[in-house]
Amino acid sequence: MSDELDARKKRVLRAVIDDYIESAEPVGSRTLARKYDLGVSPATIRNEMADLEMLGYLEQLHTSSGRIPSSKGYRFYVDGLIPPKPVSDEEKERIDKWYRARVRRIEEVFQETARIISQVTRNVSLVLAPQMTQAQFRCLQFLPLDDRRVITVLMTDAGFIENKILEMPSGATFEDFQRMAKVINMRLEGHTLRTIEQHSLTEIRDEIRDESLYEAALEIIHRALDSGRRERLYLGGTTQMLEQPEFHDVEKVKDTLLMLEEEELMKDILHAHMGDGLEVTIGQENEDKHFKDSSIITATYHLDGELLGTIAVLGPTRMEYAKAMSLLEYMNQNLTDVIKRFHW
Repeated sequence: MSDELDARKKRVLRAVIDDYIESAEPVGSRTLARKYDLGVSPATIRNEMADLEMLGYLEQLHTSSGRIPSSKGYRFYVDGLIPPKPVSDEEKERIDKWYRARVRRIEEVFQETARIISQVTRNVSLVLAPQMTQAQFRCLQFLPLDDRRVITVLMTDAGFIENKILEMPSGATFEDFQRMAKVINMRLEGHTLRTIEQHSLTEIRDEIRDESLYEAALEIIHRALDSGRRERLYLGGTTQMLEQPEFHDVEKVKDTLLMLEEEELMKDILHAHMGDGLEVTIGQENEDKHFKDSSIITATYHLDGELLGTIAVLGPTRMEYAKAMSLLEYMNQNLTDVIKRFHW
């Protein structure tokens, strides 16, 4: 397809897209002649823009207005015209400081990643976090809440914490729960959530010798296992979307915002983009009708060869692709390093 565009048409197309990304206003030939050193007259630029429109790379919303890029135009731009915009050393240092200052538990790694991506790109960020079943059981603690209730806290080596308020069975004391925690911690230490086996739980049951206490312990362990098996989706920057000129009309963006609330649907979309490297889906290329005016950039992250999850930027087709793509590439590498700090 690139054979139909000569060098001059490529320069004009890139100038139109660069200007539209910056201004959010349809671009005219006079603007290009004034702002960009294209080496040709406004009349020639106008003819080239007309050809690009005829070929499907540009669109004209009104006969009196300038042109805007089409999904086809953006695709050509992303695949071959996009100017490199690497993450600066200053930005890398700032990102690393954000992680060091804010992250104490594994869940916070993904929360902070979503926050950073949305803050830097000024678009919506999505982070699909992996299942937690790889994490090792560290300890179970019980904290007294009142005469009849205790707070249970299950912790793993990855910083994953599950807590729940439990009613104490009739006749049980807080000291009974403390003794039970000691048994559980001795039996489950070193197990991953994935490999806590039935025989380990049977041994705990035999040692506790109190069915009601055992059932209370089992509830929190199963709750942690169920939570660990679920992928988690972290979202950032939905308010950033409303700041984009394309989405000032709340009615226009309402369906998209409602879609972002559909966690399972968004997980499915990210799963569909899982693969190697960076992937950019632009406008009409999106299968879901609610994202026909949006672009999604995704990167899949791995650890020791194991696929963990996906990070993504969702924004208008007029997004700053170069900046978003380089940021995701950097965050993709950085996320793996941050996760390793938690002995994943």
